[in-house]
Amino acid sequence: MVPIPLHGQSRCDGLAVVARVTKALEPLRRRGDFVPDHAHAALTGLGYSAGKVRAYEDGPTGVGFLIDLGASPWCVEGTMSRDATKADAFAGYPDGSACQPPKGGH
Repeated sequence: MVPIPLHGQSRCDGLAVVARVTKALEPLRRRGDFVPDHAHAALTGLGYSAGKVRAYEDGPTGVGFLIDLGASPWCVEGTMSRDATKADAFAGYPDGSACQPPKGGH
């Protein structure tokens, strides 16, 4: 369940998306606002389709998120907690469905 890494221009584009996402979520993190709906609104405010953005509770003071961009870089996933906002761009999962890891095993 290791995501497919980005290379070349896709990696550069992915780093730019990660910077935009981090910048949009940092004000929430600094305020201690870990409401998934607020994170979702911040991410859709960047222009990502509401149906392609998933934000969810990640412990008592954290939010996890996943954005299916539909173009290279294909996916951005990360967390926002008291300590930091972290995100990573990648090209999906082998044998997975878009940005979702595969279910089951061999």
